[in-house]
Amino acid sequence: MRLEDLNYFLAVAETGHVGRASEQLGQTQPALTKGVQRLERELNLQLFERTPKGMVLTTVGQAFFERAREVRFAMDQAVREASDLHLGKVGMLRVGVPPNYADYFGTTCALLLQQRPAARVLVTIGLNDRLFAALRLGDLDLCISAQQTPSDPDFDQQALFSDNLHVIAREGHPLFLQPKLQLADLAQASWLLPGRKVVARRNIDARFTEHGLPPPNVVVESSSTSFSMVSMVRASDLLTVATESSMKRPESRGLRVIPLREASWPRRMGITTRRGSYLSPLALRFIEMLHQNKPAL
Repeated sequence: MRLEDLNYFLAVAETGHVGRASEQLGQTQPALTKGVQRLERELNLQLFERTPKGMVLTTVGQAFFERAREVRFAMDQAVREASDLHLGKVGMLRVGVPPNYADYFGTTCALLLQQRPAARVLVTIGLNDRLFAALRLGDLDLCISAQQTPSDPDFDQQALFSDNLHVIAREGHPLFLQPKLQLADLAQASWLLPGRKVVARRNIDARFTEHGLPPPNVVVESSSTSFSMVSMVRASDLLTVATESSMKRPESRGLRVIPLREASWPRRMGITTRRGSYLSPLALRFIEMLHQNKPAL
């Protein structure tokens, strides 16, 4: 089996079209077509259904695609490992960081660059839905994130520190005047929250479901942290969630934690890596330094 034929197959499968795949790879369409046909003959399998709209994977082709993508990822990791070994400890580190912990990352990264001045760091700022997706695809070496429970079988997690999550509102919010506040009172409020794929949002939805309540009425959905939009919460009756560390910042003035046990969630922050992926000496050193420089929350 030729390596280029495998790459041609993956490109066609990912784009669903020979023309788009040829543009992506910088190869001619006949070359890709011949490569895919050669691969099908060697495997004695039909990998695609040829349709007027493009190339559609067969059931067998879909199964082969999943395995072949893992093989390509492993090969990319092997190339990176060989390159790191050749270059010594010089290399590129790709890290995903939630906005709330950019300072923690920045401080640790500065220490790393003092020790490895030739290193290069690529930083992706985002919530864990975006970071986990990039990690799964191999676009990140690691990310700082909330620890998932139960853990994802594709990932390995290392705990760093606790930073619990609380529902918050502005000072003077009507909920603070409730004599016997219950979770059902929060269900009637309007909310500012991140998207449904974010761990914090899933935790909130699950808590409401556990108590037989409908999910929160989200009127503002943010692709960043809710705390980055606290000015909106401070100027309205919207509820949102924030970490303990966020509530200690000057920006939290005028905001209060809702005094309700059901409106709080224990949360561990940590390092998440793709299970079985290669970690360069630079990445391993950075992980070690993250453990050594945990923030005092």
